[in-house]
Parts: sequence; structure tokens; C-alpha cells
Amino acid sequence: MPVIEILLLVGLVVFITHTLEAVTGFGCTVLAFPFVIALMGDLEIAKIVLSVLAWALALYFVITKYKQIQWNQFGIIVLLAGLGMPAGMLLFRNLDAAILKKALGVFILLSAAIQLYKSFVPATGTRSLPKWLGYMFLLSGGIVHGAFAIGGPLIVLYSSNKIPDKGQFRATMCLLWAILNTVLMVQYVLEKKLTPAIGYELLFLLPFLVAGIFAGEVIHKRVSEILFKKVVFSSLLLVGITMII
Repeated sequence: MPVIEILLLVGLVVFITHTLEAVTGFGCTVLAFPFVIALMGDLEIAKIVLSVLAWALALYFVITKYKQIQWNQFGIIVLLAGLGMPAGMLLFRNLDAAILKKALGVFILLSAAIQLYKSFVPATGTRSLPKWLGYMFLLSGGIVHGAFAIGGPLIVLYSSNKIPDKGQFRATMCLLWAILNTVLMVQYVLEKKLTPAIGYELLFLLPFLVAGIFAGEVIHKRVSEILFKKVVFSSLLLVGITMII
């Protein structure tokens, strides 16, 4: 397939997945990952391209929605996820990526299904996520993000329980992705992986990213808080299925 056709298909994937992240505050990288790998035929290039695009999207919302960031929760999230990232960067070179992603996909699928069920069938009493379990989600999310740049689902399982407001949730998540992906990009620069060829691909994909941001903004404003939770957990369910397949 000609390069231009491949990039157009990648652009379509970028538009759809980044529209979803502009609505919910997460999901673009992990949903786009398998499709972009299949199209580009290179896991490393796909990871770098999607990390940079996700960083740009997150930075946009950090700048434009700065006042909605929940700093207390953000501090907890970035501390524990940040502790896990160095381990993930080391594990990326030594673990079987396929097995790890399938196992993680099963866990995310089951967790999302339970949360989605709860959003449709509200319980008579409210039970918050146990602190120790939430902290384990954050630490594990940092490890997976360091390895594959797709640790978001585990972090979202914690954050969706602690930050119920949809605007605050999205802004806080985007600040986290901006910081975590900055760490990844520093690693890419030090390892000289941001090549001119990847730069050209990013410039080609930039309009698809911008279109996704504006489409997501329109949808986000029209979604109620209850529907937002259902969209979040449905997205996580789709993420789990994608990672298993």
C-alpha cells in the first residue's frame, strides 16, 4: 500500500480515537495502538507517533481548562504513577508484550464491565474504591505506561471514582498525560528516536488531531454527567477488548 494511503488511514484512526479522548480525557493511544501498528508495521514508530499526538492533545486541554484541574487528586496520581514508570521502561525490553497486554486487557474488561453495570443499575448504598486498591491501580498504571504508553485505563479506574465531575476529570487526566508523555519524549530524544521521518508523519497527522479535538469539545459539552460515566466505562470496555484481540 502506498505511504500516502497508509497515512490517510492512520489519520482516520487518529481522528476517531482523539475525538473520544477529547470527550472523556483518555483512551486515544490504547485504542489507536493496534490499528496504527497494523498500518505502519512497526511497534516502536507507532508508540512514538501516538505518544507525541497524545501529548499535544493533553497539552491543549491543560492550557484551555487549567482552572478545572483537581490538584489534590492529581498529586496522588502523579506520585504513584510516576513511581511506576521507570520500572515499566525497563520491563519493555524484557517482557513478552503480547502476553502482558492480553492479561491487562482481561483485567480492564472485567473491571469496566462491573463499573458499567453499576452505572446502569445504581446500588442502594454507595461504596467507594478502597484506598489500597486505588493506589495499586495507579502504581500499575505507571508501570504499564512506561512500557507501552497505554497505562491510562488502570489510572482511569481510580480517577473515575475520585473525580466525578466530567470537566474536572478530563482536565486532571490531561495534565497527567501531558507530564507522563513528556517523560517518554525526553527518553526518545536521548535515544535519538525522534527522526525527521517521524516528524514528517506527525505534521501530516496534525490536521486529524485538530479535527478530533474540536469534534470532541462539541460532544463533551452536550453529554450529561450520568451519560459521561457510561461513555467512560464503555470506552474502557472497548479498550479491554482491543487489547485482548
